[in-house]
Amino acid sequence: MAEQAAEEQLLDVRVAEASALYKFYLNQEKKILGTSAVIIFLTAWELVGNTLGLINPMFMSAPSLVGKAAVQLFASGEIWNDLRVSGIEFAWGYFLSVLVGVPFGIATGWYKKLSYIFDPFVNAMNATPRVALLPLVIIWLGIGILSKVGIIFLGAVFPILINSRDGVKTTPYNLLTAARSFGASEWQIFRSVVLPSTVPFILTGLRLGVGRALIGVMVGELYAATAGIGFMITVAGATFQTDKVFVGVLIFAITGMVAMELLTKLEARFDKWRPKVGAVA
Repeated sequence: MAEQAAEEQLLDVRVAEASALYKFYLNQEKKILGTSAVIIFLTAWELVGNTLGLINPMFMSAPSLVGKAAVQLFASGEIWNDLRVSGIEFAWGYFLSVLVGVPFGIATGWYKKLSYIFDPFVNAMNATPRVALLPLVIIWLGIGILSKVGIIFLGAVFPILINSRDGVKTTPYNLLTAARSFGASEWQIFRSVVLPSTVPFILTGLRLGVGRALIGVMVGELYAATAGIGFMITVAGATFQTDKVFVGVLIFAITGMVAMELLTKLEARFDKWRPKVGAVA
């Protein structure tokens, strides 16, 4: 009897451990699966690109070679000026796009006449490829940093503007009616009803704007640039330095991922303000 009780107790302990492990996996499933996928991908890439030598290094690098190139670039100080230039361009272009896109989007969403006037221009510019405007931007702003800031601004401002505008337009009508029925002024309605309803949409626009701004950095530095990560990628690609190309691409990717993660966390704090739509199961 004592042995059977000990075996049952041991079985209960193992079941509890397995249950705890399964709960831990469920809680961390996203991180576990994502990390595993990245490790498997990098391992396969290293085997194909370097260990087995199945691909010419001139056309495809490997994680170890990219890491070695990154260490050399940072150790020699060669990349710091490129990072500084691209960082300044990105910061100014994105800041200006937020400064213009959010208030202008809210204004066009709140005032119908403004929306009627500006919507055709906003939709047309949003549909126009930014790279097509680059020659004009260079003619207007020169080949210095201003032209890069301009193309970044044009890339990022419209997702921010459109999301801010649509956020105002999707404010629940019953909330507006209730606020007006209690005698609230237009400013009180805007501050206490419209703005909270719009904030989640603004943050979504900010996330989309980050990706467009990074594209703008790359596109702007493809032409008439003497420094920047995009310029480094262009030169490295022209001279078949594939590992340096991947270093630049990795910098863009990490920057975008970090910015997106920060904005996603900020957006989650306001998610309860987002209107609930869709069918109820």
